[in-house]
Amino acid sequence: AAAKVKIMPFGASIVGAPGCWRALLWKKLQDSGTTNTDFVGSQKAPDCGFPYDGDNEGHAGFLATNIVADNQLPGWLSAQKPDVIIMHLGTNDVLNHKTSDEVIDAYDTLVDQMRKSKGGMKIIISQLLPLSATKFGNSASQSLIDLNTAIRAWAPGKSTDASPITLVDNFTGFNVTTDTVDGEHPNDKGNQKMADKFFDPLVGAVR
Repeated sequence: AAAKVKIMPFGASIVGAPGCWRALLWKKLQDSGTTNTDFVGSQKAPDCGFPYDGDNEGHAGFLATNIVADNQLPGWLSAQKPDVIIMHLGTNDVLNHKTSDEVIDAYDTLVDQMRKSKGGMKIIISQLLPLSATKFGNSASQSLIDLNTAIRAWAPGKSTDASPITLVDNFTGFNVTTDTVDGEHPNDKGNQKMADKFFDPLVGAVR
């Protein structure tokens, strides 16, 4: 049998706790016949209502800038040896008043570390889910929008033929009122939207 493709979901609580979009994404892969996958990470599967491959590297409360400052990603990569990264990371940076430039600098380092781990790393990066202006304030909501704009501008220049970066737009069409539990983290409806948007890019990366 061919070796399974190792996929590491990477980020903070939207990825890890509970991150049930990953369970729905895994199920969509199985239902489509894409079964040559192995989700990897040091964090284990929360209960999402059915058995699934839930290993991930989603760390609640973590910031992209702190992960870089503490040099944490290389150890996770060394332990898991992923072929594909799915990343949603930066919401906590916004909430801690990091600038878009600071976060993009962190992204730049993280991608370099991913490629040092595997030269042909396939990297799927999500634009960040919106933040409720009602709960977090207009400034935080706008800062997140500004960061998404910066991510869109940065990604094409960082992408390479050997290690492509695919952007997934989880912002557009996502409603903080109807698709989240708290103005930030996805509810069942939001999880389904995320799974649907990640599906085609992930199938493309796996095949």
